[in-house]
Amino acid sequence: MEFSKRIGRISVSPTLAVVQKATKLKAAGVDVVDFGAGEPDFPTPDNIKRAAIDAIHANFTKYTPTGGTKELKEAIVARHAEDFGSNYSPQECLVTVGGKQAIFEAAAALINHGDEVILPVPYWVSFLDIVNYSGGKLVFLETKESENFAVRAGAVERLVTPKTKLLIVNSPNNPTGAVVPPEEMEKLLALAKRRGFILMSDECYCHFLYDGQKPFSLGTSKDRENLILVGSLSKTYSMTGWRVGYALGAAPLMSAMLNLQSHSTSNPTSIAQKAAVEALRGPQDSVREMLAEYGRRRTRIVTGLRAIPGVECVMPEGAFYVYPNVAGALATAGWEDSTPLAARLLEETHVALVPGPAFGTREHVRISYAASQEQIDEGLRRLRQFISKLAPAYAQAR
Repeated sequence: MEFSKRIGRISVSPTLAVVQKATKLKAAGVDVVDFGAGEPDFPTPDNIKRAAIDAIHANFTKYTPTGGTKELKEAIVARHAEDFGSNYSPQECLVTVGGKQAIFEAAAALINHGDEVILPVPYWVSFLDIVNYSGGKLVFLETKESENFAVRAGAVERLVTPKTKLLIVNSPNNPTGAVVPPEEMEKLLALAKRRGFILMSDECYCHFLYDGQKPFSLGTSKDRENLILVGSLSKTYSMTGWRVGYALGAAPLMSAMLNLQSHSTSNPTSIAQKAAVEALRGPQDSVREMLAEYGRRRTRIVTGLRAIPGVECVMPEGAFYVYPNVAGALATAGWEDSTPLAARLLEETHVALVPGPAFGTREHVRISYAASQEQIDEGLRRLRQFISKLAPAYAQAR
């Protein structure tokens, strides 16, 4: 059977592949420490679950408007306004089946074959494949680990050409936890307006920032023509399986994305939409509680990683990932990148993490600390033991 060229431009998500392998081992009774999944380990708050149950009992189980119910759109723009001071209207909002669908639809609506898309490295895995599928040409912006993987407007501007159509920025970042400062985000939007391209700001982890940083959104800008915001309830409210995301932007763009959605998924699940309304309008205590716990875990895992010979780790500023550099361990083992390290680590010590090539770098691995502190401690113990066997010289030096 011969497949289309466009389907050949994408591959299975590397993070999903790790999750599937870890799940298979768990099903066989293996004690796996799972650092692979980008998923909160907290349950969905009870008030949100009750809203879904109430929706079922009320028979709210039919089709809804393709782009989401009026009630949910109003809840999204109201929550965004309260959190960030934005002023979007429901007509500038599209509800999607998870944040990933919003990104996919935006790329499909904006990118023509050969259009250039600037993508900072390290990047979330799906950005690359979505752009490739859409026919765009990726232009990679290499960030520096010594600068905590910061994205700077000056560096972006050097890559802009007449063919530049889109810049994708994910802050806080998956996989690094890097945060673009508000003033730098504003410079990026000004650059987009001046040079005539669109800035896509992925706000999936916008509520998870540390060290006293305040959540920020470019949605406070009056510029709608050069900006699209994409977001998700998955991480903020621990609703990964509910599949509710959204986009905020100029009404014509939302309409174009809606056209695509009408021929793909139709509406997001009716029951999940009712749950989402409660998440956005109800108490926000769970978000603060998760952030506080993530903060404790962040300190614990970075401290533990820095104590392992052959491993270096910058302190993430947001999200719930660390992106340690394992170049020392790779050099000792004679590996060119972290792929064999991740594979052997899972096979031999049953610790699941994602190798750096999935995110565009060779010498790193991504670890999600959306896991209990007990799991973090056990995972660090196994990782240290594994690397010490590869690098006895490091252990002796310590």
